[in-house]
Amino acid sequence: MREKLSWRAKLLYGSGDTGFSLTSTIIGVYFAVFLTDVVGLAPGVASAAIFIGRTWDYFNDPFIGYLSDRTRTRWGRRRPFLLFGALPFAVVFTLLWWRPPFSSPVALAVYYAIAYLVYDTGATFVYMPYFALTPELTPDYDERTSLTTYRMFFSIAGSLVAFTVPIAIVGAFHPENATRVLLMGGIFGLASALPLLGVFAGTREKAEYATQEQPKVIASLLAAVKNRPFRLSLLIYLFTWMTMDLMQMIILYFVKHAMGRENQSDLLMGTIFGVAILSLPLWNYVARRYNKRIAYVVGVGFWAAMQMVIMTFGPATPLALIIVVCALAGVGVGAAHVLPWSILPDAVEYDEWKTGTRHEGTFYSLVTLAQKVASSAAVPLALLLLQVTGYVGTVETQPASAVRTIRIITGPIPLVLLSLGIACAALYPIGREEFAKITAELVARRARAKRTARTKKQP
Repeated sequence: MREKLSWRAKLLYGSGDTGFSLTSTIIGVYFAVFLTDVVGLAPGVASAAIFIGRTWDYFNDPFIGYLSDRTRTRWGRRRPFLLFGALPFAVVFTLLWWRPPFSSPVALAVYYAIAYLVYDTGATFVYMPYFALTPELTPDYDERTSLTTYRMFFSIAGSLVAFTVPIAIVGAFHPENATRVLLMGGIFGLASALPLLGVFAGTREKAEYATQEQPKVIASLLAAVKNRPFRLSLLIYLFTWMTMDLMQMIILYFVKHAMGRENQSDLLMGTIFGVAILSLPLWNYVARRYNKRIAYVVGVGFWAAMQMVIMTFGPATPLALIIVVCALAGVGVGAAHVLPWSILPDAVEYDEWKTGTRHEGTFYSLVTLAQKVASSAAVPLALLLLQVTGYVGTVETQPASAVRTIRIITGPIPLVLLSLGIACAALYPIGREEFAKITAELVARRARAKRTARTKKQP
């Protein structure tokens, strides 16, 4: 019998991703251009600040994931992090967008490296336990897809807002608008923290998972290494979100310098993410009708094809054609948002089936850690490529070599990354039937364990 979640629980849990989507998208889209075009850092210096700040997550993510696995309170393992971490999350995000009164590029780079490090710590404190809640709210194969669909509705809606509203607040990313950028950071910091309190109030963890014996950290890491579905789901997520990170970073550069349509950037990005939201029921249906793996292959393959079309656009391309292709790309973006996250939780049950223990916090921390390791290299490398090919943030017209690099980051590189994700999905071993067998055996094991425990308590 299926164990269904109420629509209210799905809605409140899903709404929590609004804050993570707002902050991560704003950073992904605007932070690099803020550093180069408002603060005035050279792309190479900006890339160093971003790289240093992000490398802290190599240690930060696994520690907080491990800590949340072992937390025991009357509110559960994960939810206390959301309650006590929401306000600090808002504050540290705001600090990223302050331009301190330093004239030295080195001093500015040091400030933003530290600010990024502090932000990542505050963000990990809330998003790691939030993500690890997914497999603890429902063990059902299709309910997890449904729960993730709710979450991705808010995630994509947050991205849509993050792509369009900051431009309305800031106007243009020029040095004279530094105060507006800080105002934008404060507004979105607060807006990102509030939904986490709703998740705390509206969800309940399964007590049975908290009572299970927790293995040592080495055992948790070994379980991840030995878990083939987890390794493949990690790679699927990694290649998909490396692409998403690069797209968020490069899209404003592309619209501004390759297409010459900076004043229409909110329209184009709004089209992509608006259609992505509308496509979520489609991918939920495809995943239910067939399976998550097939839905992923079709969805991200289509997205990769659309990126190759978009990279050819220039100032002379008709706006109507651009909007149509952006809308089609949005269909694939919807698949990329919902499907990797719905595939990942199934590896947790496989882990329990194989080892008798659960390692949600460790697994989710390793996934986000791997993504951040890759992103901490990919985004700074993209900025370095811009510098090497002659990009200068304070001028309107860029050399042809820089524009060509922007096009390569927009089309061929996503094609390669998403193709690697598709190859991993083709090898993923857990489908609907296999998952049903695993969960049925786990239910039987838990029932036997409860009977044994009751027998031992009897005099």
